Amino acid sequence: MRPNRATSLRDKLRSAPDCGGRFLWGATASVALGDLLRGTSLGGHLGELAGRSVLIATRDQLAAAVALIELDGVARRLIVCTPDLSSEHLPSVIAKAGVDAIVSDHDLHDQGDLGVRLHVNCDPAITPAESVAVDSHPTEWVLLTSGTTGAPKMLRHTLASLTAPIKSGQNQGTDIVWATFYDIRRYGGLQIFLRAVLGRGSLVLSSTGEAVGDYLLRLGARGVTHISGTPSHWRRALMSPAVRAMAPRYVRLSGEIADQAILNALRVCYPQAGVGHAYASTEAGVGFEVNDGLEGFPANLIGANGEVEMKIEDGSLWIRSARTASGYVDEEGATLTHDEGFVDTGDVVELRADRYYFLGRKSGVINVGGLKIYPEEVEVVINRHPAVRMSLVRSRRSPITGSLVVADVVLKGEPEATDVKREILALCNENLAAHKVPATIRFVPALNVAAAGKLARHHA
Repeated sequence: MRPNRATSLRDKLRSAPDCGGRFLWGATASVALGDLLRGTSLGGHLGELAGRSVLIATRDQLAAAVALIELDGVARRLIVCTPDLSSEHLPSVIAKAGVDAIVSDHDLHDQGDLGVRLHVNCDPAITPAESVAVDSHPTEWVLLTSGTTGAPKMLRHTLASLTAPIKSGQNQGTDIVWATFYDIRRYGGLQIFLRAVLGRGSLVLSSTGEAVGDYLLRLGARGVTHISGTPSHWRRALMSPAVRAMAPRYVRLSGEIADQAILNALRVCYPQAGVGHAYASTEAGVGFEVNDGLEGFPANLIGANGEVEMKIEDGSLWIRSARTASGYVDEEGATLTHDEGFVDTGDVVELRADRYYFLGRKSGVINVGGLKIYPEEVEVVINRHPAVRMSLVRSRRSPITGSLVVADVVLKGEPEATDVKREILALCNENLAAHKVPATIRFVPALNVAAAGKLARHHA
């Protein structure tokens, strides 16, 4: 089936006869999509925003969601600002993207003079409004990377590239209620937002600072059927008693390596659900989905003809498709695609029998006495232990080898720590080369998860 390509999000909603029972639910407010078609969140300023480069800088996801629907096909460019963008980097984003209008749900004057004259308030309390005739524009969507250091890079997408992975007839219907632990202003969350809007479903949005348990209870109350998140999101969810408040039909993982331990744990928790994992990034788009219940992906995906083409070079996964970003915004010397349009994902894979397995990021390798170690490869092994909830492997400086491998581990309960530590080390010795075995293991109550939903990695 061909991808579902909408002229604009609002056009697509207008063409759906069943918007009346569809909603976007936030933590404290909600929007009926039918009301949005007959009203506005922008206070009558839609015409002023036509053809502009608009920065969407809201605190609330619901406000961002309705603004995206209203402005797609109207604005020349939409810069989707992540909620954790620092005030230090905001002026650079504005300058590089040529922003000439800001849509927000709060006062930005505390940011100083941003050099943008037009500021429009976005309020998810939809007000009735007559249809405004505006010129149609093919909107460029600009997404920010989730880099942990320095200014984020900005990547150019279109609605066509963002919706290319969405298949007509797949996971669609007014009985479907989507949810995601991601923020919809990041690629992973935006994919779920678009699936809900284009697939005639509803969507339950998370809220910044909301406890995992509270969100899970809301998901159960709204009857969520399809939900996504990173493996770290899911490991934290499984630690909450409220994880069984919902009974989804489909559970999806992306953003990090989905190891067998987390896939099995979710299958036990939600025996009625299909559990799948997807490979996706802001740069490469959605590469593939795996729904066979196993970690890694089938080797026959490499070199196959289709909408997505993949190859392996020097152990790294490369992807080419209509789903990839078209390039960076004003990044001198930064090249996204190489070698006939392929994107180097930076993720290292290894072939074992008829399946590829992810080892980790090229940029995150630990060097121990000249030998390379991918932290994620070690974590996959540690997470196999039945007492382990999650783990983080990192480096620690060593005067002899330069670095040592150490592991922080969160346990599921309170077993005898000495026995568990001995068993984890035995597991590592059985499955890893000697230089990859952690020199020390430390049990911790929790691990930090970054705003993008991934483990916060650092080197000590």
